[in-house]
Amino acid sequence: MSLVSAVIVAYGAEPWLERSVRAALESDGVDVEVVLVDNGCTDGAVDAVAPLPGVTAVRPGCNLGFAGGCQAGVVASRGDVVAFVNPDAVVAPDALARLAAVAAEPEVAIATAGVRLADRPESMNSAGNDVHFLGMSWSGGFGEPAAEHAVRRQVLAASGAGMAMRREVWDTVGGMEVEMFAYYEDADLSLRCWQQGLSVAYVPEAVVVHRYEFSRNPRKLYLVERNRLCMVLTLYEARTLWLLGPALLGLELAVVALALSQGWAKQKLAGWAWLLRRRRWLRERRRAVQTARRVSDRELGERFATSLSPGNLALPTWLGPLDRLLARYWDLVRRHL
Repeated sequence: MSLVSAVIVAYGAEPWLERSVRAALESDGVDVEVVLVDNGCTDGAVDAVAPLPGVTAVRPGCNLGFAGGCQAGVVASRGDVVAFVNPDAVVAPDALARLAAVAAEPEVAIATAGVRLADRPESMNSAGNDVHFLGMSWSGGFGEPAAEHAVRRQVLAASGAGMAMRREVWDTVGGMEVEMFAYYEDADLSLRCWQQGLSVAYVPEAVVVHRYEFSRNPRKLYLVERNRLCMVLTLYEARTLWLLGPALLGLELAVVALALSQGWAKQKLAGWAWLLRRRRWLRERRRAVQTARRVSDRELGERFATSLSPGNLALPTWLGPLDRLLARYWDLVRRHL
């Protein structure tokens, strides 16, 4: 029986952590070790479960972010398959075994779970994540009946709330980007896997129940916007960036206007400042990613979302006509990639 290393990163108050850890340890059909990364748990939840048999606690002494925490967890793990489970997510008894089986398929890079909403377990939190061609990413199928997402399929991005991959794939693509800290690291990792000629598979039978909260981190808007740009600027080919340039600029202006109206303009500007300070690192990362890729943007273009349809966010009505215009714009761009 193969060993799956389930990495769980804890931060702040974690009322679901014990349920999450025990569910992973009690998995059927696979041996599991839990690598618990303490990024600054404040309610004693890590101390309560760290002594359990099968648990390895990693205590870096500072908050590494989700991406850095996952990296630290993988370093401390032993399994040929590494899984990532949110500390407020509970895996079904057979979920990790199902994810590990799909992740073992040679053409698959990441197996992503059928993540359900804890308060509505018959509804989806994520049936794989979508990525728009301008870089925005969201939980696919959010709020929709799980019965409508009962068939395995390829998706562009995995959900970090519940996913698994072979260690050798993790090592080959370099794991999650620690500079991102949190948010978009799962989309970024997924796109790099696709660029390597490997796929991301949505596994509906691998059920994970997640206590989803959109605004759990007060810095989320800063990190989301910063990391979206980081992903786009380093992962897209130069021709793609040139062709998308007008739309990307228009999106930035629209986001600034939205940030001003909602009171988070300082966070948006702070994201730009972070990117400017790390422009050398961005160039180096871009060079490394583009050198390693084997699949072009032209080949991947059909997998990007063409419509902004995040089920977890209410979009303004005026966006509808613009969204349709952008879809036509992307169709034109794809013809010239």
